[in-house]
Amino acid sequence: MIAQATGFQVTDELRDTMRQWRTRFAVFGAVGVLATVAGLFLVSPNQFYRSWLWSYLFVVGLAAGSLAWLMVQYLTGGAWGVIIRRPAEAAARTLPLVLLLFIPIFIGIRNLYPWSHADLVSADEFLRHKQPYLNVPFFTIRALIYLGGWCFLSWFFNRWSAIEDREGGQTPRRKMGALAGPGLIFFGLAVTFMATDWVLSIDPRWYSTMYGLLMIAGQALSSMAFLIAVIVFLAAHKPMVDVVTPRHLHDLGKLMFALVMLWAYFSFSQFLIIWAGNLPEEIPWYLVRLHGGWQWVGLAIVIGHFALPFALLLSRDLKRNFKLLRNIALFVLLMRVVDIYWEVAPDFLKGSFGLSWMDFTAVLGLVGIWLAYFLRQLEKRPLLPLHDPHLSEALEHGRE
Repeated sequence: MIAQATGFQVTDELRDTMRQWRTRFAVFGAVGVLATVAGLFLVSPNQFYRSWLWSYLFVVGLAAGSLAWLMVQYLTGGAWGVIIRRPAEAAARTLPLVLLLFIPIFIGIRNLYPWSHADLVSADEFLRHKQPYLNVPFFTIRALIYLGGWCFLSWFFNRWSAIEDREGGQTPRRKMGALAGPGLIFFGLAVTFMATDWVLSIDPRWYSTMYGLLMIAGQALSSMAFLIAVIVFLAAHKPMVDVVTPRHLHDLGKLMFALVMLWAYFSFSQFLIIWAGNLPEEIPWYLVRLHGGWQWVGLAIVIGHFALPFALLLSRDLKRNFKLLRNIALFVLLMRVVDIYWEVAPDFLKGSFGLSWMDFTAVLGLVGIWLAYFLRQLEKRPLLPLHDPHLSEALEHGRE
């Protein structure tokens, strides 16, 4: 059996390749972060914190979304999840780094959120009404609960996964399965409140009951597209070249296809409800994003985030083509970056379209550092779980 022959350990050749990519990502990340920090002191503190915030939201989606897929796999089983389990575990182990990257947002609360200014709150009855929830101490506590809870779940699942590798047996699987359900409930609640705290409260007068679901769908899509790109990268090297089949990619491609449609459904539902309601506390959010140049970004999102991936992923053959599916996954990730920027930046720019060079350096820096750390985590363990009860099914998947 392949598992007995190789143990799915990272080969020396693959390790060298991963280290080369890790070095590149680390360099890009360091340059991006240093350039952005220079902008903090030399250009505009406000722009630094704004660029950091929306870039950080994208990185959170990769890490927390991968943790969610890990828990879904423990609940559902099946060959589809075995193949992405180790990359998802490695991405989840980056959550302590994600927690540290939150520090600039905490420092820049007063630069980001109007409710953090006591003089503005005292002069505005609406902000005073929300003050019991929107205040700096409670905001910080909630952020630590989200990030700390995700870090705990990552530690728990990775710990028992390592025990399963060493000892086998049913105990690790039973413990991971028992926490996966409550963990997914916590994930959904945490992302919903996170979206309210970190994005909606930029404009505390605006609210949407759909936005939490939209954020969950976006994170699920970002992380699945990322995991597909990683699997295709690994499939070009031993030992995974002997494991990953077109059917594996077909299964993951169908999931990405479904998530593209789910994200579009939530997005259109939010737009339709708010636009039809035409309420003065809701409609300005879209008015800002449909004028002043932002409408072209919105059109690009409609085409690039939904229409184009939807049309391409209808093809069965394309979902079984490693390079084409990888390219679509990378394009979806690019459009996720554009979408997050479109959701966050207009509230700061008051309707006028604009891009700062720090928007580019911040996302380059955070993503580069995160990817370098992810690859470091990925090479630490075998690329497939050695005693997963669905391992044999996964190895035979697409070979019959």
